[in-house]
Amino acid sequence: MTKGKVALVTGAGLGIGKAIAERLARDGFAVAINDVSVDSAEACVEALRASGATATAVPADVSNRDQVFDMVVNTVADLGRLDVMVSNAGIVQVDPILAITENDFDKLYAINVKGVLWCAQAAAQQMIAQGRGGKIINAASAAAHTSHAVLGTYGSSKFCVRALTHVMAQEFAAHGITVNAYCPGIVDTGMWDTIDSRAAEVLGIPEGAMKQKALDGIVLGRMQTPEDVANLVSFLAGSDSDYVTGQNILTDGGMVMI
Repeated sequence: MTKGKVALVTGAGLGIGKAIAERLARDGFAVAINDVSVDSAEACVEALRASGATATAVPADVSNRDQVFDMVVNTVADLGRLDVMVSNAGIVQVDPILAITENDFDKLYAINVKGVLWCAQAAAQQMIAQGRGGKIINAASAAAHTSHAVLGTYGSSKFCVRALTHVMAQEFAAHGITVNAYCPGIVDTGMWDTIDSRAAEVLGIPEGAMKQKALDGIVLGRMQTPEDVANLVSFLAGSDSDYVTGQNILTDGGMVMI
């Protein structure tokens, strides 16, 4: 149990999710670490505890609604409450429209869209029961604001997250719950290596060409780090964002301007 605020971060075993968990721990949150990999979740928890943070592992598959609700129950059992839900878990697929299969589509939407919905339902239910409001923070993408060839399933799933974020903000406001999304651009993680490698294969371009084209469009002239994303999530999780809701905020170095 903890007397401070509690945040749950999905997909926090590595990459952006891990950076978010580390930042929220530094901000003073007790952190529940979710990942589909038990080993990744527990390794992150071990590192956080070594730094003096309070953390617990809550492995679950976010595409499974029952597992998500159990994940929230386990978070509250271990840490006492839930104040912030960060629905970070997601996957990417790189395929032209004519090559998308039903299985591919269903798998990506199960994680990127259903996972966000189930996490919001479970978190909101707990926050409403607590009666003290809360913050739900969803992972969207710069691809939720502009479309890219061979990223049809991924981009469309993030457009769905934008819409869900708007509706959640409207429906949960009466309970003191704010709902926002962060929209990263080109983040220096394994996911972008996968995108670049697969794009080279399906588009017949040199490996590295898609990444370089994306980099050329970034006003600030560098790739984003996971910590850059975590900085925005820190703001959305903290009290300075109490009057911000229903927003899908770009953190992409000026790649997309709206």
